[in-house]
Amino acid sequence: MSRIAEVIVLALGNSPEVMEPLLEHDDERTWTGRFVPIPSPLGGAIGYGWASEFVRMGSRTGLLKHLESLPWDRPESVQVLIHDEEDDCFGLWMIHDGALVEIPLPGTERFHGPAPETFEFAPSPGLLVRTDQGEGYWRPEQTPEHLRDPRPAW
Repeated sequence: MSRIAEVIVLALGNSPEVMEPLLEHDDERTWTGRFVPIPSPLGGAIGYGWASEFVRMGSRTGLLKHLESLPWDRPESVQVLIHDEEDDCFGLWMIHDGALVEIPLPGTERFHGPAPETFEFAPSPGLLVRTDQGEGYWRPEQTPEHLRDPRPAW
């Protein structure tokens, strides 16, 4: 299934060294792709930000698990911003208790569809929808948690 998503990683401390291996493709990773440093308007890179784009949902499977497993010396500073093409805005993930978890943003809600009948395809991340757009703004129906796909989309 094709769905483009942009991912931005921001982190302080030893992040340039931690992110260095992710600047190259590596067939051993569960996810496919690489990050590039975010350029600075003053020249070079800002030093604490990297971006990547994923074209298919299956190509990003395992990305968050990989990022949370890296040897960050300032894990409290790690922020991952993710915008799936169907989201209204970027979502925010931060490391809490050793795991990257989505941080609820005011005025947003992530809506999930029901689990698929088979696990033939990569799991869906759901839709991040703005809930503060006023009356008449479309919102999908939320699936109860016990009926959602249990597999992590990222």
